[in-house]
Amino acid sequence: MATLSSYYNGNNTTMLIFAFLVIVLQSTHIVFATSESNIVKFLPGFEGPLPFVLETGYIEVSETERDENAEVFYYFIESENNPKQDPLLLWLTGGPGCSGFSGLVFEIGPLAFKNEVYNGSLPNLFLRQHSWTKVSNIIFLDLPAGTGFSYPKTETAVQQSTWTLVQNAHQFLRKWLIDHPKFLSNEVYIAGDSYSGIPIPIIVQEISYENEGGLQPRINLQGYILGNAITTPKDDNYQIPFNHAHALISDELYQSLQKNCKGEYTNIDPQNALCLRVFQSYKETISGVSGTHILEPKCESDFHTVSSRRLIDKARDIFSSSLTMTPLHCRTDAYFLSPYWANDDNVRKALHIRKGSIGKWKRCNNDLPFKHETLNSFPYHANLSKKGFRSLIYSGDHDMRVPFLATQAWIRSLNYSIVDDWRPWYSNDQVAGYTRTYSNRMTFATVKGGGHTAPEYKPEECLGMLTRWLSNNPL
Repeated sequence: MATLSSYYNGNNTTMLIFAFLVIVLQSTHIVFATSESNIVKFLPGFEGPLPFVLETGYIEVSETERDENAEVFYYFIESENNPKQDPLLLWLTGGPGCSGFSGLVFEIGPLAFKNEVYNGSLPNLFLRQHSWTKVSNIIFLDLPAGTGFSYPKTETAVQQSTWTLVQNAHQFLRKWLIDHPKFLSNEVYIAGDSYSGIPIPIIVQEISYENEGGLQPRINLQGYILGNAITTPKDDNYQIPFNHAHALISDELYQSLQKNCKGEYTNIDPQNALCLRVFQSYKETISGVSGTHILEPKCESDFHTVSSRRLIDKARDIFSSSLTMTPLHCRTDAYFLSPYWANDDNVRKALHIRKGSIGKWKRCNNDLPFKHETLNSFPYHANLSKKGFRSLIYSGDHDMRVPFLATQAWIRSLNYSIVDDWRPWYSNDQVAGYTRTYSNRMTFATVKGGGHTAPEYKPEECLGMLTRWLSNNPL
């Protein structure tokens, strides 16, 4: 695997320029303002000027200097509290192939779509009260290339992979900090959810190794944050005990699954006819349940990586039948609005999107050519634990996709002692979930009533959780 050091070692001039720039900045204490040309002051669909600092732009990345290049698009929002002192979060939405805009507008950012009848005009945005930008600077990243507004510059760069994603995210962050030197001293956390549970621990390890090797600029990396994160191929095995515990399958079916499949449901032996038969019964039993939140309606656009193509087709059917879209019945109906907003010419102009760089924008690009080079990030959690990085691992406790039981299992496998045992944590004097802290500086927390993307379901509680954790206070 190529590393960033191999890239810079292949170009000594680039390395020297980077090092010189950092030395100059540190010695003269120069503070640069965010590039005015990239600032977005107004957004179509939002009434009035934006009450926060939003910057958008591209940074060119490549795994090595010999590789083909890609342009990575980002949304950067300054902390609404104290941008000079508050941490910097690099946020990756899951997928792979889901835009950082999805995290911004549906999960942790300061904007959201209004819940209103859609009549074919531009969807409207409003200010979200419980944005994570209340306490942190956040870069929402469109990675891998081919996601959101990011794009490969040649045909050979179209193929993406786990390691390409890791290297591009790492290189992006170092280049971004060179362009934004006033954030060089801010604490940095890498954050995301769902599929991001695979690349993020690897990204953190790569940054750590290159910091230790002296690569400049040095990233003030402190740790990482993951929500309902995919971690090992065994995660799916915990869906069945999760569903049994929530009364979605009978005792008899659960016992039959255990007996005939012996706890292995992700790689069933095709010769095991009894297991296959009972597993089919299980799938039929839960087919009407939402996987992302078992208490919410089962909707067409249930999973958060649903194809925008399907939603656009749905809209065409609606309009051709002279109907309008009703107010949001399912929270995932809001996903339907995002392609109409992002593909509007005035929106693209406001966001500084390069003309002709991409075709139709998709919230999640399910057609992205992507090679899964690793399906297990557990070894990286183990390495990072030894290095002493802080980590916040949270689980919406009503998520079937990556159930909290799976997350608890791999955390236990790290075999670190408990320093703050299982107890409730609170929001507005009510139990918001349960938490436990380990001697490797890892905090695990459930979010009571949360789904697969917990902040989307419980925004106030998740902001409180983040605020306390970033401040090194107990949840």
